[in-house]
Amino acid sequence: MYQRLSAVMFPIVTLFLIGAVVWGYQEHQEKNSILLKAENQYQRAFHDLSYHMNKLHNELGQTLAVHSTSQGMHRKGLVNVWRLTSEAQNEINQLPLTLMPFSQTEDFLSRISNFSYRAAVRDMTKEPLNEDELKTLKTLYANSKQISEDLLQVEKKVIDHNLRWMDVESAIASEKQVNDNTIIDGFKTVDNKVGEYPEINWGPSVSSIYSKRSVKMLEGPPATEQEVKDKAMKFLRAYEVQDVKVQKNGKSKEHETYTVSAKRADGNGTISMDYTLQGQLMSYFNTRDVDKKDISSDDAIKSASNFLKKHKYPQMEPVRYQVNNNIENLTFVPVENGVYMYPKQLQVRVALDNGEVTGFQATDYLYHMADKTKVDLKPTLTKEEAMKRLNPDMKVTYSHLSLITNEVSQKVLCYEFSGTFDKQGYRIYINADTGLEESIEPVSS
Repeated sequence: MYQRLSAVMFPIVTLFLIGAVVWGYQEHQEKNSILLKAENQYQRAFHDLSYHMNKLHNELGQTLAVHSTSQGMHRKGLVNVWRLTSEAQNEINQLPLTLMPFSQTEDFLSRISNFSYRAAVRDMTKEPLNEDELKTLKTLYANSKQISEDLLQVEKKVIDHNLRWMDVESAIASEKQVNDNTIIDGFKTVDNKVGEYPEINWGPSVSSIYSKRSVKMLEGPPATEQEVKDKAMKFLRAYEVQDVKVQKNGKSKEHETYTVSAKRADGNGTISMDYTLQGQLMSYFNTRDVDKKDISSDDAIKSASNFLKKHKYPQMEPVRYQVNNNIENLTFVPVENGVYMYPKQLQVRVALDNGEVTGFQATDYLYHMADKTKVDLKPTLTKEEAMKRLNPDMKVTYSHLSLITNEVSQKVLCYEFSGTFDKQGYRIYINADTGLEESIEPVSS
């Protein structure tokens, strides 16, 4: 009996054993294939980064080598600089550098990209590179040479010693012997040197991108936690809430804010509110569930408008609409002397089950209301002259004057034209002084 059982089971067990070995071998091969593919991608991204940094240095040199009045070559060179920095940034993102100190180099490349792009897109026949910008290019040329040389040294070590990027990833993940890894040490050296570079004059358009909003921009004395809590409770008097807490945020006095959190007594979500240091409401968010749609978009607009009026905001017009998960997100802007003031916009979220306002964002409004910069709201061009800059096949449905912030962070007066082209909706902003297209936005139908 046992002999018969053994005769039956032995080949079955043998078959299972062979199958397990084959399966394990295949799994091992697949794992090695994945690791090899990842290593190849890392190596390609690293060598491409080194190559493009060297190209960036050469391109900056060529841009500086031409005559200072050669607008065409300056534009071409700056476009190439922007392209190369964008490629270098993309390659950095493909490397396992998340936990490595390489942020200063990434920030440096980001600023070069923005500087070159903003200089290249303007009309250089009217606004050529000035002395400060040429001086900045010379500094970038010298700095990019240093970065390129340092990366080439790391690249040489990688090739000479057959180093693997997978070892870098493993070292970072395990947090073991991180300081002994040649590649990590090389990137640390590059980043430390970039951090020691003297301050560069990037110009106002680039600096404005990286400038942080400070409470110094806002008027009024600092509010206490109790004052902020009292304001929040007054705002929330229509709700039954519990566990109300106030927390002060920010280590720097220039960026301090308050956050008020509370729970709805009915258990349907939580409430969060952010205030400036002076006690001005920046945002409000109610997380309650909205599982159906019972009201129209017009009803949502009325509800949002009544909310703004109730909380003493000036008369505003809705300019953008978007519905997600039974919630309508509305953007409002004030209208001053017939001009739609987009920098002073704010957003209101309305639940489409009962019209309740469940969200509010007023940060842009607060900081731009505090901005005392004067902008001329009188157009040089007429609406008819500006309309001639549009595609003749565009069917315009409405138009008005708008103040917007363009891609170089300047406030510009534009004619806003909304219409359709080939059944697709667009908003086109034509500079009311120069006739140039400042911005084009698709509009969902």
